[in-house]
Amino acid sequence: MPELDSRSGYHFKEFVILVALLTSMIALAIDAMLPALPQIGTDFNVTDTNDTQLVVVMVFVGLSFGQFFYGPLSDSIGRKPTILIGMGLFIVGDLISIFASDYNTFLFGRFLQGLGVASPKVVSIALIRDLYVGKAMARVMSFMMTIFILVPVLAPGLGQLVLMVSEWRSIFIIFLILAVVLSIWFSLRMPETLVPEKRRPMTFEYLFNSSKEVLTHPVAMGYTLLSGIVFGAFMGYLNLAQPILQQQYQLAEQFPIYFGGLAAAIGVSTLVNARLLSRFGMQLLSLISLGSIVTLSLLYLPVVYWFDGHPPLITLICYLLLVFFSVGLLFGNLSALAMEPLGHIAGIGAGLVSSLSTVLGVIPGVIIGQLYNNTLYPMVGGYLILFSLGLLLGLRLYRNTPRNDESGAKS
Repeated sequence: MPELDSRSGYHFKEFVILVALLTSMIALAIDAMLPALPQIGTDFNVTDTNDTQLVVVMVFVGLSFGQFFYGPLSDSIGRKPTILIGMGLFIVGDLISIFASDYNTFLFGRFLQGLGVASPKVVSIALIRDLYVGKAMARVMSFMMTIFILVPVLAPGLGQLVLMVSEWRSIFIIFLILAVVLSIWFSLRMPETLVPEKRRPMTFEYLFNSSKEVLTHPVAMGYTLLSGIVFGAFMGYLNLAQPILQQQYQLAEQFPIYFGGLAAAIGVSTLVNARLLSRFGMQLLSLISLGSIVTLSLLYLPVVYWFDGHPPLITLICYLLLVFFSVGLLFGNLSALAMEPLGHIAGIGAGLVSSLSTVLGVIPGVIIGQLYNNTLYPMVGGYLILFSLGLLLGLRLYRNTPRNDESGAKS
């Protein structure tokens, strides 16, 4: 097995593509299913259309549980077996969803998919750190993000294309084939990157002490809570994207085009984030983004009211494009701010921060989704409340957190 070497064009490209595809499985598992929600609800006799949102929610519930354990597990047994265990769980969950005869069994399969796909999401970052540092690591992350951005843009179109020639279970068959191929590819081509002498035993004492340090750190927990607020708003959109765009605005088969275009706004903001960071710094840029979304929601809510909850589609698209551009700036910066004081326990810190922010986000995301009443009030009103709370929390953290030159902000 040849070692991965950043000087070798073939192995570097193969590594980036493989890790990006593994990480992208979560976006594919969620976004490709959105056009199929009405068909799934009909097949399982789901009486309340809002309950079909659980198809998305259960993936995030599994993801929130899995993210905490895979980090320390990979520190103990290695990166490669941990990712393969997760992919195995994803495949089992996918098979359960394919052959499910009732809705609860189907949702359990979705939970296992989220539990499994949490592994490449968490462990891939540790894997990259094992192999690359400094500019080389930044190069890997940049290339990986470019591939990752394409998935939510293209995934709904893939789901819609499948539905034009088959039924929703065929989408899960595609998931199954892709997961098996990626697992075999990863197993054959990826060497273990964590040498035995650097592994840590996964003891109760280690988990307890490390978790206690994370949970009692005011800065880490403050930005974790803020990440949860932002994620909750975004999850509310994922729950409502299909009923709002495909049903309320009757976009039908054009839904993937609009969804992909809105997802591209997050991708664009991710690409320009580095340039903006050099000018504003993570904390100030996060505050500007939060304030922008609050202002946009304050301006758009009267428009929603004027049109009885159903404003023209062009106004909704403009609003969401600007909101998602700001959200794209928040995702990475808030995670980095939460992790800044946890460098010495980065593995379990990353898992716990990711897990808690996902758990915290599920609750408001579900509430926004369940309040849907064929108007935009739940989404826009929910955004105004959540991002206002986030702005208040962000301001408090900004005042109480020391700033340094690395963040790009003035002290």
